Amino acid sequence: MGSYTEQHARSSGERPAIEAWPNQFPGCETEIEICNPEFTCRCPKTGQPDFASIRILYVPDQSCVELKSFKIYLQAYREMGIFHENVVNQVFEDLEAALSPRRLQVIGEFHARGGITTTVRRSSRAS
Repeated sequence: MGSYTEQHARSSGERPAIEAWPNQFPGCETEIEICNPEFTCRCPKTGQPDFASIRILYVPDQSCVELKSFKIYLQAYREMGIFHENVVNQVFEDLEAALSPRRLQVIGEFHARGGITTTVRRSSRAS
């Protein structure tokens, strides 16, 4: 298998849109946790599969994530060559753009390959 570059994988297809629905309780401090324990992408150097649990914790403002669209969005990474850090940052930015939540945290816990595990976290608090 040839070199698997992040640039090539990104240009080969768009990520599906993350859909949202109106939050019926925007004044409440409701924390929502979503976990995908079967996330996969590919190493941008070797093309080998990377497996992870992706966890999302957020407090919605006006919108909540529609879970089926989010599942399809995450599945789009399956054949993408992308570094672990970039997965977490891209998911964070796409969720933030789709939802404008009060708070958001994205955690990627990547399983061991070659004896090394990686956990990447990105958090913010909307002002």
